Amino acid sequence: VQLQASGGGLVQPGGSLQLSCGASGRFNSVNVMGWYRQPPGKQREMVATITTGGLTWYSDSVKGRFTISRDNAKNMVYLEMDSLKPGDTGTYYCNADVDTDGYRFDVYWGQGTQVTVSS
Repeated sequence: VQLQASGGGLVQPGGSLQLSCGASGRFNSVNVMGWYRQPPGKQREMVATITTGGLTWYSDSVKGRFTISRDNAKNMVYLEMDSLKPGDTGTYYCNADVDTDGYRFDVYWGQGTQVTVSS
């Protein structure tokens, strides 16, 4: 199973970016998908998650500015980031709970994509 993330870049404060992440390989199903980020010099933190049914969770720091969505048919998860702030700078990682053997879900991570918010 591989998760491939894309869409990061440099943006000015107040700008927008959309991140995308897709799961590929051999698996039965994908359960919860999410986005994490790691600011410079800090630990990785959860940003947002979404279930197959569309239930979402956001950290307080991004609530109202970020929107997570997914396409179950394509095994894709997206993160629309609006009103970006310098504090949103970091490496963004997608992850997913994936069933590969019909018995349990294991967590897989994407490679990370850099988001830099700076004027």
